[in-house]
Parts: sequence; structure tokens; C-alpha cells
Amino acid sequence: MEEPDNRAYETHAYILAVIPPKTFLRDGRGSSGSVVQSIGEDNFTLLELVPKRGAKLRPQDRVTIERDAPSKIDHVKRRISYEDLAPESSAELPLVIEIIVTKHESKFVKFFNEAPPITTRMHSLQLLPGIGQTLMWALLEERKKGKFKSFEDIASRTKLQNPKKVVTARIVDELQGDVKRWIFVKPPITDSDRPRRSGR
Repeated sequence: MEEPDNRAYETHAYILAVIPPKTFLRDGRGSSGSVVQSIGEDNFTLLELVPKRGAKLRPQDRVTIERDAPSKIDHVKRRISYEDLAPESSAELPLVIEIIVTKHESKFVKFFNEAPPITTRMHSLQLLPGIGQTLMWALLEERKKGKFKSFEDIASRTKLQNPKKVVTARIVDELQGDVKRWIFVKPPITDSDRPRRSGR
């Protein structure tokens, strides 16, 4: 059976923390071996991974999680939520997200160049922390003059001094689930998203 379309498939992930055996997670399950808490590179999906025996992994390492690809990861165990993160994973999360945002800067600069209005009174740029009405209009006016080329270009042409930090903060907010709209993170799957079996 195929998974619903909004499930986030990842090919690579960044390690947040390696959780030793016998550490109990939020849901009360014990682990007989180390598990790895990680975040996907493309959709910021939080994942629990099972490492291969003897694999040496450290926070901020980038690993392949494609099936049948050479990797230090044996398999993806499950998708997890922000509440499932161990304290060391939560502490590492903003740092790792900033690494990903830096690596894929053009993707996020494109958002600043193409972000559309949501309603007649609300623009999607305003979903970013610290962007109010005045700064939103300044961003829109500047991008009319020419597309932004980088985070540095955005900062030099507007009063948004650290676009990378703003994007990172928004991604953390989305992972925490305290938002009504998702910009960069795949929204969590709910029971209504799951395919129903025939006859039920």
C-alpha cells in the first residue's frame, strides 16, 4: 500500500544525537541498542534511525538513508515528533538546521523572492519571525527592483539583518508544531491523512 502523498521521504539526514542503549524515550519504550535521532535534509523530517553495528556517528554527521545505499545506517526505524527528542537532540537541533539552511541557501532565498500573499491582509513573508508589515513591504519593494541573490544580499538591501537565523527559527517553530501554516517542514501526518482500507 502506498503512503499518503504528504509523507516526507528523505534521502539524507543529519545526526542530532546518538541515544545509548537502555535510554527510555517519551513513549516509555526501552531500546536494546543505540538509536540515532536525526533530521532529514530535504523536508526537515525528524527520524529515529538504527545504526549499523560498530558504526561511529557524531552529532552533525550527514548520513545516507536511502534503501540499499551504502551507509552507516541500517534502517529508518520511525518518524518522530519534536516531543520525542532527547534533551541533547533538542540542544543540537538549531545548529543542525542552520547547517542545512546554509548548505541550501538558494532554496530559501528563492522563498524570499517568490513568497506569495496568503490573503489580502496577510503575506507569507510575515510568517517569518520578526517580519511585520513594514519589513514585509520593504522586502516586496526590493525584490521588484531585482531578485535577491543571497542572504547577504537580503540583509544589505533591507533591515532584515540575519535572514538565515530567521529561517532557522521558523523551521524550529514548525517542528514544535506551534503553527497554523507550514512553509519549510512537511506537516505531521494525522489519522485523516492515512489511506482507509476498503470496507471500513
